[in-house]
Amino acid sequence: MPALRGALHAALLGVNTLLAFALMVPPALVKLLVPSDRVRTGCDRVLNALAAAWVAVNNAWIALACPAPWQISGVDGLNRRGWYLVSSNHQSWVDILVLQRVFHGRIPFLKFFLKRELIWVPVIGLAWWALDFPFMKRGRGRSMGRGDLATTRRSCEKFKRVPTTVINFVEGTRFTAAKHAAQNSSYRHLLEPRTGGLGVALATLGEQFEAMLDVTIVYPEGTPSFWALLCGNVKAITVDVRRRAIPPHLLGGDSSGDKARRERLRKWIEAQWKDKDRLIQRRLPAARGGRERRVQRTAHGPR
Repeated sequence: MPALRGALHAALLGVNTLLAFALMVPPALVKLLVPSDRVRTGCDRVLNALAAAWVAVNNAWIALACPAPWQISGVDGLNRRGWYLVSSNHQSWVDILVLQRVFHGRIPFLKFFLKRELIWVPVIGLAWWALDFPFMKRGRGRSMGRGDLATTRRSCEKFKRVPTTVINFVEGTRFTAAKHAAQNSSYRHLLEPRTGGLGVALATLGEQFEAMLDVTIVYPEGTPSFWALLCGNVKAITVDVRRRAIPPHLLGGDSSGDKARRERLRKWIEAQWKDKDRLIQRRLPAARGGRERRVQRTAHGPR
């Protein structure tokens, strides 16, 4: 039965995606061919409405697949016609559907920073392009290449036309134990943050953002796969949203050439990451209990 449910929900997702893509093609072509800002703004509104409808359908089958209530906090009082910067930890492809379900109808459609290779994903890659998702290729270490900074800046400039939410997975990749060990991360449940994408977003749209929404996603029963979500095997999910005012000294400026500004942004994000790491630890009673048992065995000797 779980496999049958998974196949059914996968089919629903596929049909929903193909239908949304088909409806996006005409406004996407108009947006590509007509240089008028007014026309392109109208196309953006249509494309965003179609994307929101795609999310609503996905939310419906997720609610059927995973009827157990999620623990969500901090989403009251948000403006669906505003501009927001969202920062979240990242563990699974499931995170994206979780974020879309949590914020649907509360804030504008989420625009993700994506790896450049994802533009070649059949169907959905073209939809991401039409919706002005920023495609980037990471540079070495924590930095972004100059070309990617320029590309991200151009994408963010387009977001000024209509209310937009820009979301960035600051870790730059999904968390795994292997990546955590390879980084020798200073956090228990997070990878080291990368601030290049956030810096460009703040430099381009900073004064339009109403706030940063600092999101912490926790799966108390373990990080689920996408197939587990399709099969309805994801039960406990907690999502904590904290609205943070963006410091004025991080707005505007040149994110690529101002070393002092980059350092201020890094310290601001690292302070959030410390809070997030502690919050995740509190939300993982099984992990905490296991550590306490190990401490007891160490204190009293092997049993």
